[in-house]
Amino acid sequence: MSLKDRISEEIKAAMKAKDKVRLETVRSIKKVILEKETTVRPQGQDALTEAQEMEILVQLAKQRKDSIEQYRQAGRDDLAESEAQELAIIEEYLPQQLSDEEVEAIIDQLIVQVGAASPKDMGKVMGPAMKRLKGKADGAKVQALVKAKLSG
Repeated sequence: MSLKDRISEEIKAAMKAKDKVRLETVRSIKKVILEKETTVRPQGQDALTEAQEMEILVQLAKQRKDSIEQYRQAGRDDLAESEAQELAIIEEYLPQQLSDEEVEAIIDQLIVQVGAASPKDMGKVMGPAMKRLKGKADGAKVQALVKAKLSG
C-alpha cells in the first residue's frame, strides 16, 4: 500500500474517531504528497517513489522539530506541545530510527571505508552516511557524530 493510500485510510479513521489532531496532521501529509505529485507529473512520473515519499516525511518531521525548538525558546510550550503531537503522528510513518550505537557503528565503518582521518574529510563521510541513514537517523545527529569522530 502506498503512503498516499495509507494516508487516505488514516483520514477516514481519524474522522470516524473524531481525532482532530491526527486528522489535521494526516491531511497536511496528504497535501504535501499531492503537491509533490503535481511537480513530478511533467517528468512522466505518475506516482511518487517510496524514496520521494520518505523524503516528504523526513522534511515534515524536521519542520516540526525546528518549530518545537523555536516555540520552546519563545516560551510557548502550548504550541510546542501541539507540534510534538503532530511529530509523533508523522514519525509513525517513518522507518524505525536507529539507536545512537547503531549510527555510530555505521559512521565508524564509513570512516574506515573512505579513509577519512581529519575534519577536512568530513564531506567524504557525510555523503555516504546520509545516503545510508536517510530517514533512519537525524541529519544533525549524524553530522555531530562525524565531526566528533574526525576531530578526536
